[in-house]
Amino acid sequence: MKAGNYDLIPLPNSMVQSEGRFVLNDKCEFIVQKGLDSKFTKVAEDFAKQLNLTSGINVKVSTKAAKKAASNTITVVLNKKVPAEGYKLDVEKDKVLIEASAPEGFFHAIQTVKQLLPAAVFGKTLMKDQKWELACAKISDAPRFSYRGMHLDVSRHFFSVDEVKKYIDVLALHKLNKFHFHLTDDQGWRIEIKKYPELTTIGSQRAYTMVGKNWGSSDGKPHGGFYTQEQIKEIVKYAQDRFITIIPEIDLPGHMVAALASYPSLGCTGGPYKVSTEWGVLDDVLCVGKEETFTFLENVLTEVMELFPSKYIHIGGDECPKVRWEKCPVCQAKIKELGLKADEKHSAEAKLQSYTMTRIEKFLNDKGRMIIGWDEILEGGLAPNATVMSWRGMEGGIEAARQGHDVIMTPGSHLYFDHYQSLDPREPLAIGGFSPVERVYSFEPVPAELTKEEAKHILGPQANLWTEYIESEAYLEYMLLPRLAALSEVQWTNADKKDYASFTSRIGHIAEIYDAMGMNYAKHIFEATPSYAVNTEKGCVEATLKTIGDAPIYYTIDGTEPTVNSTKYTAPVEVPYSCTLKAMVDRKNMKLRNVEKTFSFTKSTAKKATLSTTPSKKFECNGAATLVDGIRGGKSYNDSWVGFQAEPMNLVIDLGENTNVKSVRLGTNSAKGDWVFPPKDITVYLSADGQNFKEAAKLVLPEAQKGDKDGVNDYTLGFAPTQAKFVKVIVNNVTSMPQWHGGKGKAAYVFVDEVCVE
Repeated sequence: MKAGNYDLIPLPNSMVQSEGRFVLNDKCEFIVQKGLDSKFTKVAEDFAKQLNLTSGINVKVSTKAAKKAASNTITVVLNKKVPAEGYKLDVEKDKVLIEASAPEGFFHAIQTVKQLLPAAVFGKTLMKDQKWELACAKISDAPRFSYRGMHLDVSRHFFSVDEVKKYIDVLALHKLNKFHFHLTDDQGWRIEIKKYPELTTIGSQRAYTMVGKNWGSSDGKPHGGFYTQEQIKEIVKYAQDRFITIIPEIDLPGHMVAALASYPSLGCTGGPYKVSTEWGVLDDVLCVGKEETFTFLENVLTEVMELFPSKYIHIGGDECPKVRWEKCPVCQAKIKELGLKADEKHSAEAKLQSYTMTRIEKFLNDKGRMIIGWDEILEGGLAPNATVMSWRGMEGGIEAARQGHDVIMTPGSHLYFDHYQSLDPREPLAIGGFSPVERVYSFEPVPAELTKEEAKHILGPQANLWTEYIESEAYLEYMLLPRLAALSEVQWTNADKKDYASFTSRIGHIAEIYDAMGMNYAKHIFEATPSYAVNTEKGCVEATLKTIGDAPIYYTIDGTEPTVNSTKYTAPVEVPYSCTLKAMVDRKNMKLRNVEKTFSFTKSTAKKATLSTTPSKKFECNGAATLVDGIRGGKSYNDSWVGFQAEPMNLVIDLGENTNVKSVRLGTNSAKGDWVFPPKDITVYLSADGQNFKEAAKLVLPEAQKGDKDGVNDYTLGFAPTQAKFVKVIVNNVTSMPQWHGGKGKAAYVFVDEVCVE
């Protein structure tokens, strides 16, 4: 990347580029206007130190009574008209002037200055051969949203102090100002509470962890870890120096099994309990009929408040089953004492949760703090001053804003970074979903349904990174980046300035910054992105390949690896037979993964197919065409799979002419923990006219057991060779999941990727 780069992320809200460069050298001085807060000086000194480390240039930092920039200086002065988190930056050929009203605005200006420099400034290696200069520009910038958050779950998998600091560094680079620290859950308690030492001696350790999505399995490895109070103070100070507020989360009254394992008397049954070794929502929760539970919570939160100066304390409130409370005499007595009655919207137990959240809110309000809760806290009545974190979509946020409550938008549809970011079957295991960079970038935090006054309650967006399947720092970074870059522009840049094509043209520079920082970022956005469409007229599948920018794409379909000497992609590739398409993007300085897709043609491939039933909206893919495109789905069910839950799959394939057929093979997927079960039964019918169908074969499957292996399974239904033009396949899903399953009694999904007629 050339010096003097304008590829800034997030995009400033006003930038005018001009000719020329400001060249940094040993005679350059960094002047902090006399009388400014000492934090201004620290920011300047930290920048000078980093610049010296990477460039060898020694910029002196001094305090002077300056009102404007002198020659060969970078000068920061007070301008009270600039918003607190905003800044003005004027880079001229002989000087640089920064204006800010607060240290955080100056800090954001320095992040911009660093991005204007070669990416090496973010590293730890001396790079004297670089041109250390800034492109001339006038920038006037301030964030769109006051709340710009990122979350990290350290309960499911623990991350060290140094790993958390590195995470904070990358948030600061992207101008985020809130770090949501998810410290407690069923699988581990990660913060020292001196009044309750067993929370960490017992609650921070689990005996083993389930393997993949196989409930009942074990990796045989103990997992644990927690932060001492001194380490928490160290992390908080580190974030404060980067103008990031840490919001701690103590999730209650559900997601508390690690605490129950430590202090069993806090539960409804009295235990015994163990720190959970499996993911999911557990029935055991705090017994909120007991006063000792509230004493425990108040004591824990008192110590938490002493460690975290944040205005907000997150108290969870999500995914709290009520089954224990329904049978607990103490909870039922509390319901009676409080006079809680079920109504058409909420059970008495839901109102008991509302009582709990309201009581804890009052305790925290009395200490000068505010609560944040997940959108379930709307159920049973919202605590008076609560801020709602809307994760199950936008609806909870809309409802809360209309009630006059502040809202943080964090919907799983766009902002869950534990979701897959590519449909490539080679992706490492993730929880599910599909949230690529473009989807993240497309998110609009302010719902159009809100009035102007209601919209003022949308504080901003946050993305969440849950770590059930994220065991290492490298994988954490892979899931975070570059999606965080897209998020930062949603958070910072005004809606009318956002443009995905512009964003992708700028992302190359921040990728170089990630390289300099030693970050293991995902590179899908730089690779070829394929899409496939059935062309029934030509009897082929058309593969369209795209990538950002103007980098050339080369491909093969003969099984060889593509090179720059292979066929250059210029138009959709017609695939008329079984083969493997391989495609590469030529980016000179970046090692990328090739796209690979295998097509397996049968008598039904690229034929006209019709569904008379409707797939689940979340898992419809390309509908019937997906089932005859010759492409098999991967282990995750978010690529070439069509999912059915409300009704069975009823597919008719028109072979075009009477054809001799003798079998139908069906590809299915199973991920029982995610409510994806094998079929209940499969039936094949044949017809010559498309009106009169005759059953050719039927397969009834045994009921799925908890220990059955999940994954992709094919089922073949054979029959005597028959002439037929139309093939109908009906697949019934399990309409009532078994008692051993968390979703017992509810309908399971059935997933099908391909119907192969032979």
